Amino acid sequence: MYVVVGLGNPGKQYDKTRHNVGFDVIDILAKDNNIQVNKIKHKAIIGEGRIGTEKVILVKPQTFMNLSGQSLLDIYSFYKLEPDNIIVIYDDIDLDVGKIRIRKKGSAGTHNGMRSIIYNLKFDDFKRIRVGVSRPQNGQDLASFVLSKFKKEEMDSLNESLQRSAYAVEAIIKEGIDVSMNKYNG
Repeated sequence: MYVVVGLGNPGKQYDKTRHNVGFDVIDILAKDNNIQVNKIKHKAIIGEGRIGTEKVILVKPQTFMNLSGQSLLDIYSFYKLEPDNIIVIYDDIDLDVGKIRIRKKGSAGTHNGMRSIIYNLKFDDFKRIRVGVSRPQNGQDLASFVLSKFKKEEMDSLNESLQRSAYAVEAIIKEGIDVSMNKYNG
């Protein structure tokens, strides 16, 4: 069983913001794989279904970004998961809009949601997909930038990267992380 966690903030005011691209990828996976993400459980909205032959749980933590690890720890403990069966999708300011990066493990960098996950789980060797949201311009505050909506001219690149991220998750589950990295990195 795989647990696929898309990071974001709950609430309509955060819909379609840079910080919520993880939620957006979960929505695409749910639609493409006919999985209803509508149960409230483990401090998250979850949906259970299959991708290929594998059972999956799609997760949108409802703890707000900086406490995402609380929700994932609850799920990890409840299902007695292997770290190798966790995939986390989140925004990355170090990648331009339209770019994605798949990794087998790594640090949190400057991302508070990932810091929370690593702090709560006590390990960092889980798969992750970073979705590029670009950097703030001209001294713009980072927090207000990641909570802002995308510009009209970014939408085509964004939508393409969200779909590629969903495909990358499916490839990880069906074919393995190395195949997914070869197909979708770069």
